[in-house]
Amino acid sequence: MSKMIFVNLPVADIGAATRVYEAIGCRQNPDFSDHQSSSMVWSETITFQLLTRDYFATFVSKPVADAQAGAQVLLALTLASRAEVDATVAAAAAAGGKADPRPATDLGWLYNRAFEDADGHTFEAVFADMTAMPAV
Repeated sequence: MSKMIFVNLPVADIGAATRVYEAIGCRQNPDFSDHQSSSMVWSETITFQLLTRDYFATFVSKPVADAQAGAQVLLALTLASRAEVDATVAAAAAAGGKADPRPATDLGWLYNRAFEDADGHTFEAVFADMTAMPAV
């Protein structure tokens, strides 16, 4: 079995959250989705497990953070082109997320924009042409 990562995120509204993740290219796995969770597959090895805040709280012994009020994690998604970065950020915003909570980074060989999902979790959408990276 390949190593996988499941990113568990607390959300206020399963439907609203699911729409943002579908818009950025995830597909829902119905086998692990119900009224309190939505399993959103990004790739063969990465899944975002969206959990209602109450359900998320059953897995932790600490208070559940509010991503609208503070940041605990920054997730970066690599994409195939600058155009795909722009399209992903636009799709997230159109589906109820927020585009560009901070200025974009454009180093020529590296292009990075950010978006937030409906609950305020911050993502970076990144394209990097490693063949054009300057020598250090």
